[in-house]
Formats: sequence, structure tokens, C-alpha cells
Amino acid sequence: MSNIDLDNLNEEQKKAVLYNEGPLLILAGAGSGKTKVLTTKIAYLIEELDISPYEILAITFTNKAALEMRERVDKMIGSVAKYIQISTFHSFGLKILRENYDKLGYSNNFVIMDSDDSLTIVKKILKNLNYDPKIYNPKAIRNKISNCKNELISPKDYERYIASDYENVVSEVYYKYEDKLKKNNAMDFDDLLLLPITLFRKHPEVLQRYQERYKYILIDEYQDTNEAQYILSKMISAKYKNICVVGDADQAIYGFRGANYKNILNFEKDYPNALSIKLEQNYRSTKTILDAANCVIKNNEKRKEKNLWSTKGEGDKITYYRAYDEKDESHYAAMEIKKLLDSGKDASDIAILYRTNAQSRVIEEELLKDNIPYRIVGGFSFYQRKEIKDLLAYLKLIFNPKDDVSFLRVINTPKRGIGLRTIEHLTEKADKEGISLFEAIDGGKEEKFKDLIISLQKVAESVTLTELIDKVLDSTGMKAELESEKSIESEVRLENLEEFKSITKAFEERMGLVSLEDFLYEVSLVNDKDEYKDSRHKVSLMTIHSVKGLEYDIVFVLGLEEGIFPHRNSLMSASETEEERRLCYVAITRAKEKLYLLNARRRVLFGEDSINPPSRFISEIDESLIDSNTKKTEEVKHINKEDVIRDEDVDYKVGDYVVHEHFGAGKVVDVTNSLVSVAFKHPYGVKKLMKNHKSLTKV
Repeated sequence: MSNIDLDNLNEEQKKAVLYNEGPLLILAGAGSGKTKVLTTKIAYLIEELDISPYEILAITFTNKAALEMRERVDKMIGSVAKYIQISTFHSFGLKILRENYDKLGYSNNFVIMDSDDSLTIVKKILKNLNYDPKIYNPKAIRNKISNCKNELISPKDYERYIASDYENVVSEVYYKYEDKLKKNNAMDFDDLLLLPITLFRKHPEVLQRYQERYKYILIDEYQDTNEAQYILSKMISAKYKNICVVGDADQAIYGFRGANYKNILNFEKDYPNALSIKLEQNYRSTKTILDAANCVIKNNEKRKEKNLWSTKGEGDKITYYRAYDEKDESHYAAMEIKKLLDSGKDASDIAILYRTNAQSRVIEEELLKDNIPYRIVGGFSFYQRKEIKDLLAYLKLIFNPKDDVSFLRVINTPKRGIGLRTIEHLTEKADKEGISLFEAIDGGKEEKFKDLIISLQKVAESVTLTELIDKVLDSTGMKAELESEKSIESEVRLENLEEFKSITKAFEERMGLVSLEDFLYEVSLVNDKDEYKDSRHKVSLMTIHSVKGLEYDIVFVLGLEEGIFPHRNSLMSASETEEERRLCYVAITRAKEKLYLLNARRRVLFGEDSINPPSRFISEIDESLIDSNTKKTEEVKHINKEDVIRDEDVDYKVGDYVVHEHFGAGKVVDVTNSLVSVAFKHPYGVKKLMKNHKSLTKV
């Protein structure tokens, strides 16, 4: 039975759902219900227009978003939703490759290398070529190769761009990197987009098959597509042109990783007969918050005009606080959060946002001191922990013994007495004979390792995934080694390995009894945003890039200073400054009820002590939207070093009593040329302060 309710949609949303013949551009502002529109549109195609679910392709940017979309569609039309291809671009690319691997010269047990695996290969190539990694940074070269793939530039194409010795080395490494992947029957994450395009260009009949299958294509967050994603979308939709893209150029914040917001701005050029619909009614935030966002973003030139509006009322004015330094900034945020928690707010409704990860240290210290529970979003990924990567390497090697990267990771993990000389011998033999390291084993201690993997391959054929994990942990010695250490760290690692079994169990329950192959491919597509992290009753801390797609009742944005946010690397480029402004727009529109904007007169960051003027984004917000108790005066807008320093010298001696405008009364305990150390009452302790700072007064 259908649960499609068009009466729940506003007029523009309804128009977007009902238009289904030809290209459609939905310019969806923040919080304007785009997911609701997309899911209702999918349900409408199936229930009202009798379109087969097999003919619908819906693309999102995270597995979490894809799962949410599927669940919403399922609520509307029932179990038929499982037949719709709702996935990320990379997951869709993997599906194409699993169905056509042989046409590209791969075997069916190909593996997906993650970014660390790719880096390992690049490092080995540089070492073999005798290039100094201090001059030719392996990470930079790996990133260059990744960018090339996302721009559809092959090793041969890249030769045209060589204009320096460095680029010549990149070219040489790129060729050898691709050769190494192919010999390992492996692909990297970027290949999941590049290779389907290669496949379609080499085999037009395969492309025609997918064009016939997916007659209706819906793409979310279209402003975040890179060149490969853009081309793949165009190729699949070229025959029927029933392509619906949803996005917002004002929220395009991933230019640094290859996303091109011009794809959405140029959609009507690509599809001249496209219908364009704007979703401007926001269902998330108060009018004050939206007006502030509109004030900021209107300063960008490269955008389509759009103004968010809300029926949720004016709401609280924005609180702006200019702190003395980064510690004062964090202390103020913590004190405000304490008040919010005391008033009945749940910590999970509060987020603290910052431009760079390095800013989190000070706020973490303040929250810990005040016993405020918090979590870091987008921190160290569960799948990037050493013990998990070791276990996954064993599983990959069981699945594909040609995987040299996984082989090298675990052949001596735990220690088996297999030394570097043995590894070098195997490498020489493998290179000479054109075989894998696993195949090159012909005796010695490494023969036992080979037998272990072969025995585990046989075990994998007759047990569940979870049972296989237990067998791997026991027979490889991983579990025994950690148990013998008897340290807190080893206990945590053991707990993580046990938690991994929770993942396989959940996978088995969701998918039924499945193969190791299915599981490894699914895990290869997981990223930090998709991971489950317990968020109950905890304040969320994250970079503004990580908060995209999330929302909170109360949001604190820290570090709104020139050189911090906007970032100093963007200040010489108009286009990069515009991206920083879009980032600010995203930060503001995450708040539903209350927004705090904070900065500091002086800040120590990356070991540098600097005094920065307030961010231009503060001055772009209309004065009337900001709380008068935190008034944004001209002095605050254009502050410089002289603004916080007294004209006259103040003579301090040990034992003098002082008053600080934030820390209160204190006693001088040490004096140097320009600094004075003052002991304040709990919880502040001893603080080093500038002698002549206006906030400090001698009693």
C-alpha cells in the first residue's frame, strides 16, 4: 500500500516530484527538504507512473545517506524499494565492475586498495627507483595520481603536462603504479569511477545496456561531483535524458578534492530543455539564522540567486563573542554549553565547529576540565586502526593471494622470524618471473605462512564470516599475541577485533549468509562519515567540512578570524575565498535554534602566536541580527595589535595583586620583560599574560 502524500509538499516540492520527462535541476537550499523530494519522487515513479524499480538509479555521496533514502522509500512503497539501485557513485561503479571485470582484463577476485595501500605502493616504487622521499613526497605523488584519475587523465595523457623534473618523476611513478595494481589484480578507490568510464568507451554495447536499464536517474549533492562523476552521469543518462539533479552551489565546499561546483551552474547548458526549480523554504532554522546566512552568501559572485526563508519565527539573535585568546574562547563556549545543559538541553543537540582539526585541542581540554561529554566526528576511523587493517589484510589475502600489499603487511604480523632478506629474495624472484610474492614462496619459514593462508582459504568455503574471523585471529596468532601483552592498549585492540565481529554479524543478518567477496567489497566502500559512533548525550566536535549534511539545535563556530576562517591559504584567490564563504554558509545553516560565532584577539596555532582581525564573514552579517550584548563595533571589526595593548607600561612585581576581566582576582608569581605570570583561583590556575594588555589591571 502506498504512503505517498503529495499534500505534505509545498508547491515547488510538488512540482519537482511531478515533473518526470526530461532533465530537471532542483536548486535546493539548506534544510529545504531535498531528501523528502527525492524519495517522494522515486516512490511516485514506481507507484503512480508504473516505472519498474529496476529502471531507477539514485546516487548519493555517503552510504549513510543512501541507507536513509532507501529506508524512506521503503516506508512509502514497501519492500519493492530493495530493487532500486540506491547507492554512492563508488558503490555503483563497483557494481558495474563486478559485472564486467573480464572485459577490462581482471579476474573475479580483484581487491580494492584503500589510500594507505596506495601510499605503500607509491613508497615502494620511489624506493626501487632510488628517489629521495624528502624531495619527492610519496603522499603528494599519490594525491597527484588520484587527482589525475578523477580528471580522467591516464599515465599516457599525463605525459603532455610534464614541464619539470618533478612531473617527470610523477609520470614514471604513475606508470609503474598502474602496472603494479594490474599485476596484483587490484584497483584503487579512484578506479571505481575511472574504470566504468573506460569500460563504456571501449565497449559501447555495455554502455547501451546500462542506458536501457537505468532510464530514470536521480543525483543528490550534484555540486559535489568531480569530472569522473560528471562524465559517468552524462554517459548513463545520454539516451533518455531523464536525469534529475539536486544540489546547491552555495554549499559547494569540496573543491580541494576535485569537486566542481560549475557542474550544477552549467546544467542548463548541458541540457538546454531542462526545467529548473528552486526550493527556498527552509524547514530547519529560524529566520534570524537564515537571514545571517543570506547576508554572507550574497557576497559571492559565482552563484545562482536564491534566498532561504522560514516560517519558524524570528528566533534568538546570534551571539557573537570576541575572546582574549583561544583559551578564553574555549572557556566561554564551555560555560555557555554548561548553561544550556543545566537548562535541560541534551548534549547531542549541540555542535562545536572549527575550520581546522588543530583547533580542537584547546576546546577538548576545556570540555574535559568541565566534565562535559563530547565526541570527535571524522576523527581516527575504526577501519584505519592497526589491528583492524591487519585483520582486513589477512581477509584480502585469503580472497586474493596476488595482493602483494596485504601480503607484505601480514607475512610477519605477528612476528614469524621472516626477515628483510627473505622479503627481498621473494621480491626479486617475483619481479623476475612476473608473479606475486605469494606465488614466489618456495620454502623456509615463509612456506608455513603460505600453508596457513591456503588452509584458511579452505576454511572460508565452509564457515560464516564471523566464524572465519575467529579462525583467522586464532590460527594467525594475532589474538594470542595481544593477550600475552597484558596492557591497556592490547586490551583495547582486542576489544576492537571483537567489535569487528559485531560488524560481520550485522552484515550477515542484513544480507543473509554471504561470501567473503561481498563483505570485502562493502567494507572497501565505508568511509568515516558512514561509521557508527555513539552520539548519545555528547557534544559533537568537528571541522566544518565534516558537518555537511548534519544539523543541530545549537551551533558554536570557533575561530572566525582572518587567516583562520577564511583560511590563510585562500586569501590570495577570489575563487578560494568564495569557497571559504560557502563553508561559512554551511556552518551557519547547520543551526536550528541558536548560533554562536566566536573568535579571539590573539591565538597560538601551529606553534605561531598571532593577532588576527575578525573574519570578514562577521562584518557581512547585518548588525540587527546580532545580540546587542555582544555588539559588533567598528573597533571589533578592524582590531589590530595596538587595540589590545595599553599605551603606558605597567610595572609589576612578584606579590602584586591584579584583576583580569575574565579570570578575576589573582597574584603575580613571576615577571619577565613582556609577560607576567599570575596565579588565579580554581579552576584557572597560573596564567601567562601580556604585561600591558587592557584586560589586566593592577590593584
